[in-house]
This record gives sequence, C-alpha cells and structure tokens, in this order.
Amino acid sequence: MAGDAHYMRGTDLLTPSTSRPAAPPPHPLTRLRPPHGGPLSPRGDPPPPAAPLLLLAALTVTLSSCHLTAGAPDPPSPDPGAAAITPATDPTTVPAPPPYRLDPPGDAWYDGRSWAEQTLESLSLEEKVAQLMMPILIGDFTPSGSAAGRRARALVEEHQVGGIIISVGSPIEVAAKLNWLQDLSDLPLLIGSDLEAGAGFRFDGVLHAPTNIWLGGATRFPALMALGASGDPGMAYEMGRVTALEGRAIGVHVPFAPVLDVNNNPENPVINVRAIGEDPDQVAVLGAAFVRGVQDHGAIATAKHFPGHGDTGIDSHISLPVIRVDRERMDSVELLPFRHAVDAGLGAVMTAHITVPEITGASIPATLAPAVLSDLLRDEMQFRGLVFTDAMDMGAVDRMFDRGEAAVRALEAGADVILMPPDLTAAREGIISAVLSGRLPEERVDRSVLRILRAKENLGLNRQRTVDIGRVRDVVGIEPHLAVARKVAEQSVTVLKDERDLVPLLGTPTANVYSVTYRRATDLRAGRAFNSRLRGTYGRLRTVNVDQGTDAAEYDRILGRARGMALTVVSLHVGVRTASGSVALPEPAVDFIRQLARLGRPHIVIAFGNPYLLTEFPEVGTYLTAWSGVPVSERAAADAIVGRIDVTGRTPTRIGDFRIGDGIQIPAKNGAGSR
Repeated sequence: MAGDAHYMRGTDLLTPSTSRPAAPPPHPLTRLRPPHGGPLSPRGDPPPPAAPLLLLAALTVTLSSCHLTAGAPDPPSPDPGAAAITPATDPTTVPAPPPYRLDPPGDAWYDGRSWAEQTLESLSLEEKVAQLMMPILIGDFTPSGSAAGRRARALVEEHQVGGIIISVGSPIEVAAKLNWLQDLSDLPLLIGSDLEAGAGFRFDGVLHAPTNIWLGGATRFPALMALGASGDPGMAYEMGRVTALEGRAIGVHVPFAPVLDVNNNPENPVINVRAIGEDPDQVAVLGAAFVRGVQDHGAIATAKHFPGHGDTGIDSHISLPVIRVDRERMDSVELLPFRHAVDAGLGAVMTAHITVPEITGASIPATLAPAVLSDLLRDEMQFRGLVFTDAMDMGAVDRMFDRGEAAVRALEAGADVILMPPDLTAAREGIISAVLSGRLPEERVDRSVLRILRAKENLGLNRQRTVDIGRVRDVVGIEPHLAVARKVAEQSVTVLKDERDLVPLLGTPTANVYSVTYRRATDLRAGRAFNSRLRGTYGRLRTVNVDQGTDAAEYDRILGRARGMALTVVSLHVGVRTASGSVALPEPAVDFIRQLARLGRPHIVIAFGNPYLLTEFPEVGTYLTAWSGVPVSERAAADAIVGRIDVTGRTPTRIGDFRIGDGIQIPAKNGAGSR
C-alpha cells in the first residue's frame, strides 16, 4: 500500500532480541526518584546506579523538529504522494524521551534479571492484582486534607493501583498532581489519558467564567477526521510526535490514541469525527504514521477500539452495540488498520464494548471475549503489547455483569489493565477470589503484571518517575507545536458545496455580515475564534448564539435579521456524544437553516464537528466542514472563506451524495496560500 514502507521501518523490533539492549537513559524531562523504593520492597535497597551521564548525549533523542538529533533513527519520511510537513524549528533545547519499543530494555540487576522480573517476584497476590487497576482522577487542584486529595492518596497508598487515567486540567497543575502521586506510590505509576486530539484534548487549561478569559493550556489539534481530510501521513506523524512530547512533559505515558475505528456508519453517536475516516486503507496508513510519531518520541500509542467501533448506531456508554458482519468483511475493513498498527510496533490496544457474533459466537462484549482478545489479537495478529479495557463503568459492560465478575472476565479474555472500574474494591476482590478458588491461574495474572512492569521499565519509570515542573512550559503549548496544529486545521478545511461561488468572499469591509453560532449553552469558547477572525475582515460583523433551548420564535427573529444582511454564516458546533451531548441538531435549528437556504440570500453553513449534518438540509447552497470546533479549526475556516489560505481538504467519508475524496479545491486570493 502506498506510503506504508515509510512508516513500517523497525518492524523487526517485534522479534525478541537474543541479546539485551542497553538500558534507556533517564527521562530528560524528569527528576531523579528519591533513593527509597527499590525494586524488591517499598523502602528497600536502592537499585544500582544509572548508566554514566556521559552516555546521555549519545542515547537521548532530541526533538525531531530540531536538526540536532543524535543516536536515534530519523523519523519516517512521509508518503511521496502526500504533502510532507516541514516542521517548524523548535527554539527549545529540551531533549525528547527515547523511543518506546516493545522489547524489554534488559536493565539487569545483580542476578541478571530485569527490574520488571524482580519486581514481579517481590509482589504478593494482592499487590499483583492492584497493578492491573487504572482508576480515573481529575487533574484539578486538590488542597491538602480535601476530600478529593484524600481519595487520590487512597488510590495509591491503600489500593496500591498500578496506574491512573488523568482527565482535564491545566498542564502544570496536572504535572504537579501526578508528581505528588508518583512520590506517594511504592511502585511507579503508569499514567494514561485520552489525548486523541493532542495533549490539549484534556489539558487545554480553563476558561475563567467571570471574565471570559482563557488561561492557556496544551496544544489542541482538530479531531482525527481532519487528518483524514488532509490525507497527509507526514501530518499524522507530526501530530503523534507533538502529542507524545507534551504528554510526557506533563507526566502522561499512554496517550489513548489513535482511534483506528473505520467510521462507515453516519449514525454513529460515539465515534464520528474521532475517527480518521471511512476508507480502511487511509485509516491504516495515517494511523500507522501516528503510532510511529507517538512511539518514536517516548510514549505508548494505543489503538482503539478493537476490533472496531465504527459501524455502530448505538452508544456503548449506554448499551451494547452489535456489529453483524462476517469475518471476510472484518478483515478487509475493521481489522485492517489494527493490523498495520501492530506491524508498526504498536505498544497498546484498547478494547471495544461491542459484540461481534461472527467472532464471539454470542452476545458478549469484545472486552470480555477470549475469541477476540486472545485468539484474534494475541494469537492470530501476534500482538505483544498491553491490552487496556475500555472504561468498565460504561453501560455496555456495567449493566451486564456484577462488577467483580466483569473484571475477572476481562482478564480471562486477555485484557491486562482494568480501566476505570466503577467499584475498585469489587474489581480487585473479584480477581483475587477467582485466583484463590482456582478459577483463574495466578500465572495468568503474572503475565499481565509482567507486561505492565515491562512497559514501566521501557519508559524508564523505574529510574525516574516524576517530571521537571520547570520544563513543562518549554515543551507544552509552544509555538512550533501550535504551528503543527494550525497546519492540520488549514489542510483539512473541506468545501463540499458552493453553488454561487461565494468562496472566497469578496471581503468588502463595510458589508453587513451575520454570524449565527449553534453551540451548547456551556460551551463558552465556541465561535469566539471564528468570529474574531471574521471581524478582522468585516468590521460590522453581527453575532448571535443559539443552543438546544432556543425556540422557533427566536429563530424567526434571527431569520428576519438575516433578510437584511449581505451574508449569513451559520456555524454548527455539534460533535460526538462524549464531547457535545448529541450528534444531531434539534428540529427548530434544522428548520431555521432550511428557511435560510430558501431566502435566496447569500449564506454559508460550516460544520465544526459532525459533518453528516448536511443530509438534514440539502438545499443549503454553500457547505463546508472544519471537522472540529477547536480554535485552530475555527480560524482556519474563517481564513478559508475569506481567501487567506488555499482550500485543499477532501472528505474522508461519504456525506450524503458526496463520495470519499470529494472536495472543491479553491486557491487563496492574491496568491496568499497557506501560511
């Protein structure tokens, strides 16, 4: 397949080495762990000293955007047929973590065994089972003695969990919280987070509501479907690179990305623009590039949701979706991107709470099905990395089984990490009881714990587990990373309809332009960047916000004002269920857009999220999609319609009568081109 060769280098790493490679250098973004906490006991003898510091220069991989890398292979070249990104020069000299590879580093101790092997032997059954648990915490500020602080402390000191999934917060606050937890824990914690659209997907700072001031945060990319619209493997690699660097700087080791579901169901309420697209080959190429970008820069890429969550019309957060397709179809569609990712050295997989009767033979979630996780993923596809369950508090699993039983079944199926158990105690006790009763061999628990410990060792967490807070600002949200996000956004803007050749707009400063923004009432940032950018051209821009509670009478008043405008632009911030509450527009909003189209006045409708909305109002004259409502996408859409940038995006999914690859190509005005 075109482009694969450039991202599959190093697949020989899937074959265990006959000799132990050198131990990885300490993570340059972390500080040394205090001397307590050796591998054999909570406060045992410290490990042997790290490799001489003089080796660091030869072993450390610097940021791939700098031209100073040493001792590491160059990142893969992008597909010759795709527009390759030229990374901006990073002003920082903070080096990147060493690449993450599945092979254990062979960091032998006195008796020749690795840290992971010795640590496993030192653990009791209860401590082993605790390593399988990854509960969720919010990255908020937790004062000493607060209820939230006591709960966080209990997770690592009492429950002795092996990892944490961290969600939402500002970068430095999250980093400080994770450092605190790492210092409390006897063993290093494996930290995961949903960073599907970059570190800013979860660590985008906060908006101070009283003043409406954004307080800054990590780099936020458009949704992954924007990558599909750009069609550029080089951009996919860069997005993975930036995500890994910023995640590791904050203290996150496992960005739960990329989404490799093939979104071939427009009614999908939970995947939608989170997917790269509908073409399995394109998802495979771009997904493998993203995986390499993440793992070449020291983090563990996680392909989700195995064996494929794209062809569902039911939200697995609520109930169990069923995919009724035969194995031949699954091999050619759903499984294809996962196979490519495994071939690229993929470090982790997240399961899907769906059922595939063709494989399982029963209506059981894939997360709990040995036929999916053991027979298919482990045995047939030869996957050797970590298997995370999807969140175990989701209705598709939590409503079907007792919480302890669900954890046992996940482990029996082949999972390694129990993600977000709704009852941590029940999950732990369920597995311990299964071992003590003879139902579950302890050796099965050992296999998963060893994989987890080896992942921690490969990441260098046995030597350094905390990050340098002072260096977070040197890596997270810096201009070269923001430039990559802007490039993805600009390359992805896709014009599907422009019947009156409105784009690019004339840009007459005195024109009366009306901007109508549909958003959730709580989404205070939606439309801000777009309107600000548009106001730079149209100083008399008028704006109005509508939401799910806006009634027909208010829409009639807005329509009346639109009659007197030279142009009305309607922005639709409708995302997927987990981000926006719905993938559909309420009927009054749909009626308003239909009536606007019938007025005969110039109008543009922009989808900042769900692109399939066009099927609700096919009479619209000009329709484009920016795939995501993040600021870089809003600015790119504004720049596209006024002609500041070339419009080059092509839809990676069928939308109504439009096929994959459709998209009107429009050059910028006056040769402005992409900035």
